[in-house]
Amino acid sequence: MIILKYTKHIIICSLISGIVLLACSHQPKQLGKNTSTDISIRNDSITKLFDPKLAAKKASKLDTFFKKLHKVNGFNGAVLVSQYGKVIYKNAFGYASFSKKDSNTTQTQFQLASVSKQFTAVAIMQLHEKGLINYDDPVYKYIPNFPYDPSITIKSLLSHSSGIPNYVYCLDKIINKKVALTNNQVVDLFARHKPGINYYPNSRFNYNNSNYALLAYIVEKLSGMNFREYAKRNLFAPAGMSKSFVYDPAKPELVSSAAVGYTPRRRGFWQVPFDHLDGVVGDKGIYSTVEDLYKWDMALNSEKLVKMSTLNEAFLPAHSFKNLLTKNYGFGWRLQLLDDGTWLTFHTGWWHGFKNYYMHNNRDNSSIIILQNVSNRALARVKVAQSILYPEKAWYFMSGEGLPGELEIE
Repeated sequence: MIILKYTKHIIICSLISGIVLLACSHQPKQLGKNTSTDISIRNDSITKLFDPKLAAKKASKLDTFFKKLHKVNGFNGAVLVSQYGKVIYKNAFGYASFSKKDSNTTQTQFQLASVSKQFTAVAIMQLHEKGLINYDDPVYKYIPNFPYDPSITIKSLLSHSSGIPNYVYCLDKIINKKVALTNNQVVDLFARHKPGINYYPNSRFNYNNSNYALLAYIVEKLSGMNFREYAKRNLFAPAGMSKSFVYDPAKPELVSSAAVGYTPRRRGFWQVPFDHLDGVVGDKGIYSTVEDLYKWDMALNSEKLVKMSTLNEAFLPAHSFKNLLTKNYGFGWRLQLLDDGTWLTFHTGWWHGFKNYYMHNNRDNSSIIILQNVSNRALARVKVAQSILYPEKAWYFMSGEGLPGELEIE
């Protein structure tokens, strides 16, 4: 393996070229009102940047990397990588069910875990565009029996700064674990028992599933339909996501062909069972495929779901706390500050044996979608995939590590 040794001069040149590249090529034009024509022109201009030969080289390196990740690190799942709006690599590895020995495919449905949160956020954005909700509205406006501080707003929930406790833990001793918990019950139990708040509202960032469970409840109240139906009609259908659904404990047949979640054990794998918490949605619960998520990615880029101006607001850092200067959170998306001052937009997910990563880069219509049904540490190597997609920034993603063989100079 050839180890790339960067001198200060090379690093400075790479930094400058990376900034110029993003500014001149990847960064979309300011489009004023963001009409459908403007978006089409923008996307067409980005598509013209696609180079089949370069894409083939990246695909070859990605294939080498993921095959090694499967063999050495136990990666078990599916992956899809796109750039400039086109798929450059997709593949699947291992089993959807170890007991049935059926292989994963790019059409296998995986529990998205917390990657589901961005769908809930987009649902709120849709209601916002319709004038049914404002981000600065207090939560009690939509949940009259909300027992916490009136300074907690919709934005507080979207950005994980509400201070309310996590229902997964604070309700553990007062719920009936023999039946599926629901979003309605979470709201009701909060109102009746008022578990202690974690910190003064809007004073810090603290990732918390309760925030998005409440947002899904609010979507139901404002839309007049349950969240599962809302997602089907207003999120999945417009994006063309025919294989996606929100888990429903009352309809176990929905997951009959989906991947099963596993946790590694010394002598194999332990199948993680469904439990009472799986009835709550909004914070998790969506099942999808890497190919459906690519459709979602493209729908976000083409205003099929919300306006680009609305979406861009969700990609802005919601917090100005000192400890969040390089890592932040928007509305349903995690943010990482890059060397050129832009924010990488992504989210991870981990639930009941499923472990996922989804990067959405709307500056060049690119994505990295990795869904796994074995919760091991394989996804810790996602920075290699990032480096293959953006080789000019490999030194940044790898954080000073020796670059792996997939990134050798040809």
